[in-house]
Amino acid sequence: MIGRGVGFGFSTARDAIARGLVKAGVTPNALTLAGAAVTAGAGVCYALGAGRDYSFLVWGAVLLIVASACDMLDGAAARIGGKASLFGEFLDSTLDRFSDFAIYAGIAIGYASLEPANITFVLLAMMSFFNSIMISYAKARAENLIESCPVGYWQRGERSAAILIATFANNLPALLVQQATLPMLTVLRRIFYTKAVTEGKEVIVDPRKGGLWLKLHLWYWPRMSLPYDFVTGVNIAWLIFAPIGTADLLGALVR
Repeated sequence: MIGRGVGFGFSTARDAIARGLVKAGVTPNALTLAGAAVTAGAGVCYALGAGRDYSFLVWGAVLLIVASACDMLDGAAARIGGKASLFGEFLDSTLDRFSDFAIYAGIAIGYASLEPANITFVLLAMMSFFNSIMISYAKARAENLIESCPVGYWQRGERSAAILIATFANNLPALLVQQATLPMLTVLRRIFYTKAVTEGKEVIVDPRKGGLWLKLHLWYWPRMSLPYDFVTGVNIAWLIFAPIGTADLLGALVR
């Protein structure tokens, strides 16, 4: 499958780079901090480019790629170098939230500073950030009560990839509409899953082990499966081709 092949090649390259960083004396926490600093720079680029200058958006996306590399390498470096720690996990998760804020705050500032300001996209950026926070909070809070909360399509990797794809496609409006709506479904699924588990009900997480109705929920399928690849392809197509434009959607509806 496409996902399986990409995943294998990616993990192999990631671990090879992580080994080199460990040998060079780079610590996992240093990578985590570097990623957050680079993301802050990306946020500035989005503030300067959203709705006006594509070149700033490209630079923001490049910085996000560097930040994402740091985010993925810190865990691999901790595992390979034997330096995994509880504080490192806490620091990584906490700074991820700062990174989410930096990007969406940058986008909101960019649209707010237009003449006239695009209030609709500012509100959508705020909702997108809210969803990203709630996805992480729901999982963290759930796992204080139950062993694990592994459900939900819109994990951090999917959300980060969506930002990059929409940026290079010069279609931030499509990103905002998507991220202000669909990730809330992941939040709700985690809420309902946690409710069922805490009430002692049996919950089938893997659709392959359930009936036909569960199998038809294509967004429930795990990574590196054909249904997951299909759902991901639809989301990518939306980010590239959705003809939303940069008009104030709310104003257009009112008129």
